[in-house]
Amino acid sequence: MKTGMKWLMSALALLITACNVQAGALKIAYSDWPGWIAWDIAERKGFFEKAGVDVELKWFEYMASMDAFAAGQVDAVCVAHADALVLNATGARNIMILVNDYSNGNDKIVAAPGISSVKELKGKKIGVELGLVSHLLLVNALAENGMSEADVTLVNVPTHQTAQVLASGDVDAIVAWQPNSGQALKSVPGSTAVYTSADAPGLIYDTLAVSLKSVLERRDDWMKVAAAWYDVVAYMKDPANKKEMLEILSARVSLTPEEYEPFLEGTKILELPEVLKVLEIKEGFGSLYGSSDVTNDFFVTNKVYEEPVNVKKSIDPSFSKQLVK
Repeated sequence: MKTGMKWLMSALALLITACNVQAGALKIAYSDWPGWIAWDIAERKGFFEKAGVDVELKWFEYMASMDAFAAGQVDAVCVAHADALVLNATGARNIMILVNDYSNGNDKIVAAPGISSVKELKGKKIGVELGLVSHLLLVNALAENGMSEADVTLVNVPTHQTAQVLASGDVDAIVAWQPNSGQALKSVPGSTAVYTSADAPGLIYDTLAVSLKSVLERRDDWMKVAAAWYDVVAYMKDPANKKEMLEILSARVSLTPEEYEPFLEGTKILELPEVLKVLEIKEGFGSLYGSSDVTNDFFVTNKVYEEPVNVKKSIDPSFSKQLVK
């Protein structure tokens, strides 16, 4: 009897070990954006270990990160909330469990010399990657100035090529996020940022979107990831850490800390109380839900996808709410 019990306990231990091995590290795809490069801080400062979760960060170009997620190569992807909706609409089921930040100036409409306002873009060619959040920023800027896409000529340009396209003179303005928007300003002397995401705070939220399968199977582990993220936020908000923080962030994209600092300034990293407000269900850009509703309508109107995505099912606020002390 004792031998049988001993064998049973041994078998259970082996089973538990096998399950843990099978679970493996959570794979998160991330790319070049201050609120996502910040995950390097979690790795460097041991916040994942502190939370008791094994995470493997996978570096990609932005579009490639979404492709990897859609192909099931990673468990989660760092995306703008608009692109989380697109992934859901195209079958890559995901849930936004964290809101890292909102763009507060990094996304820009950069116009060639001689153009100093959005109104002066009427009749001009604008380079923008159609169907992405940059396109939405442009539509919002035009609407605020009594214009629409019919008043300009849109040229589909991959975001990473926008600076060189503006410099070539093939377009009169481009829409891009950092570092591309900054490169456009630098490469074309006399160019001007005529509109930025700081003019529409909350239009572009940046999130961690996790596959529905992974959320269902490993919810406790993702709660630990959420805890690690808020350790990152606390670290970033402490002025004593500024020098080291900039060194960590800039190293990822081969810039100096001084070169990188303006990118961080254009990103509003959200602390937990701010996130809780963003996670209230209400209209407008002040809410992730309200902003997502606007984005949803934009995508359907522009035929990015045909049927509206269920916004409420695309967001799980509990991962932040459960961390309130």
